[in-house]
Order: sequence, then C-alpha cells, then structure tokens
Amino acid sequence: MVDHLTKAKRSWNMSRIKGNDTKPEMTVRSLLHRMGYRFRLHRKDLPGKPDIVLPKYRIVIFVHGCFWHACPFHFRLPRSNSSYWKKKIARNKRRDKEVARKLRLEGWTVVRIWEHQLVCETKVIRRIRSAILKRRGIDISV
Repeated sequence: MVDHLTKAKRSWNMSRIKGNDTKPEMTVRSLLHRMGYRFRLHRKDLPGKPDIVLPKYRIVIFVHGCFWHACPFHFRLPRSNSSYWKKKIARNKRRDKEVARKLRLEGWTVVRIWEHQLVCETKVIRRIRSAILKRRGIDISV
C-alpha cells in the first residue's frame, strides 16, 4: 500500500506521537493512585527511564504500546516501508530486554503492562498488587 501523505506531512504526523504521558500510561497512574500507592515518573537515573517507579518496593512499570513494542497478540508490520519498521521494532525489543536485564541486576522488579491489557483494569490491579506483595515477602499462592 502506498502512503497517501507526503514525506513532510508523514514526518510531521510522526513527530506528534508522544512518548510520555500517553493515555495508557495515565490509566495505569490513575489505577496506582486509586490503590493508594505513591510513585515517581521517568526516573532518569534508572536504565530506560521507566514510565512508573515505585521506589518503596523497588518496582518499575513499563506501559508498552502494542505497536511500538511489538505486542505478540496485536502487532502487525506495516506494509509500506516495512524494512525500516522491521529494524525499528527489532531495535525497540532489544532495548526493552536489555533495560529489563539491567534493572533486574540492580535489584528492581520489572512489570510490563501492554496497552491492550488495560481493557481489564482488575487484572492489571491484581498484577501490580501481586508484584508488590511478592517484593514484601508475602506468599500469595493459595
């Protein structure tokens, strides 16, 4: 499929895509706030500048968009300029793995929440709560 926009217009559109304070990220922050947890945002002193940091529990949360981080359920490679996108997405995935590895080595728990998971907020809440309880040494298996 041929892009119907000029190169300049496509570039302008792409420059408007936000990296921080996205709707999915704001949703997770709202959930955490309602749960009563306090957090920090985009700490520059941590590898990958995690979207959300719960310093008290040494937990970092990354809120991943299904397209930009190649969600295994929803990602579809664009047909136009596919070689560029294949490299770009592969680079993102490699960086995500490396950042998670570094954070774990520094003693952080890494929680990755995919954009599509926010459809069921209850599951996201359970997942975050489970990570926190695990960090606190509370056995949650029944």
